[in-house]
Amino acid sequence: MIKVLIVDDSAVEIEFLDYMLGSDSDIKVIGKVRDGEDAIQFLTHTKPDVITMDIHMPNMDGYEATKIIMETNPVPIVIVSASSGKDVDKTYKAIQAGALAFVEKPVGFSHPDFDIVKNNLIQTVKLMSEVKVVKRRFRADTENKSQVAVLNNFIGLQPKEYSVIVIGVSTGGPVVLQTLLSRLPENFSIPIIIVQHIASGFLSGLTEWLSGTTSLKYKVPENNEVIKEGYVYFAPDDYNIGISGNNRIVLSKDEMENGLRPSISYLFRSAANNYADKTIGIILTGMGKDGAAELKLMRDKGALTIAQDKESSIVFGMPNEAIKLNAAQYILQPEKIASLLIKLEAENNGGSK
Repeated sequence: MIKVLIVDDSAVEIEFLDYMLGSDSDIKVIGKVRDGEDAIQFLTHTKPDVITMDIHMPNMDGYEATKIIMETNPVPIVIVSASSGKDVDKTYKAIQAGALAFVEKPVGFSHPDFDIVKNNLIQTVKLMSEVKVVKRRFRADTENKSQVAVLNNFIGLQPKEYSVIVIGVSTGGPVVLQTLLSRLPENFSIPIIIVQHIASGFLSGLTEWLSGTTSLKYKVPENNEVIKEGYVYFAPDDYNIGISGNNRIVLSKDEMENGLRPSISYLFRSAANNYADKTIGIILTGMGKDGAAELKLMRDKGALTIAQDKESSIVFGMPNEAIKLNAAQYILQPEKIASLLIKLEAENNGGSK
C-alpha cells in the first residue's frame, strides 16, 4: 500500500486528488493538509511514501516546503501544478530543490481529460514511491562549472565530426536535463534536439527555466527551420520532430508511436536515416521503451550512443530497454555524459576548445 500525503490549500482540489488516488487499490491517502508548514509538521509524526504538493499556498508555498523537506526529512514529492502563470516558474524551482516530478492540476469529473489526468497522477505517484531520496542541501546554481566540466578519458574514442546530438527523455527528465546541460559551456557548438515527454503547456516553462540555469540557447522550432550551431531545440507539444538531410527541422503530426507524440523513436530514426555516423544519440530517464530500438538502429549505422545509468535514473525504463538491446556504447550518469560531449565537441573543433 502506497501512503500519500496531499498538500493543497483548496478544499475542492484536495477532494479531487483524494478521489483520484483513492480509486486505485494500491494507494491510501493518509493525510490532507492546507499549506507547506502543516506538511512539515505532519512529517514530524508520520512519514508518507509520497507527497503531492500544491505550489501556491498561504504561510508557506510548495517550493519552500519542498526545499525544507528535502533538506531535513526527504520524501518523494510530486508537484501538482497549473501549466501557466507563476505556477510554472515555481514548479521548476521545486524540481531543482528536489521534487521528482510534476502533474497537471486535477480537472472536473465532466472534463474530457479527467481519466487521462487521473491515470497520469496515479501512475506518477506509483513510480515516484519506488524512488529512494536522500537529504540534499539546496543550491541555487552555485556549482563551479569549470570543476564539473573536467574531461575524462573515454577508452576507444576515435576523433570524428558530429553534426547533431539527439536526446530522448521522459519521467524525471527536467532535473536530469538541467544537470547535463548546465555542465556544457556557452560556446558548445553541436546543435542538440530533444524530445521530452511532458504535459501539454509545460514546455515553455521548461525552456525558460533551462535558459535561466544553464548557458545555452533554447528554442521550440518551426517546421523547416534551419538547424543552427549552439542551439538546443525541443519538440513542440503534440508534434513529432525529426531532421531532414539538408539540416532542417521536420515537424510532423504522423501517428503516435508507443502511444506518444512527440516520439523519441521518430527523432532517433530520423537521425539514423539522415545523419548516420554524424550523430550522437542519448536516452535518459523515463518509463517505457520509446526510442530504445531506434537507438540500436543509430548504433548500427555508426552513431555514438549513450544511455543513462541505473543509479542516476529516476525511472530506469527507457535506458534499461536500450541497454538490453545493446544499443548503448556508453552507460553513464548525466555529469559524465556532459564530460563526454565536451570532449567530442572539442575534437570536432580540432581540439581548440
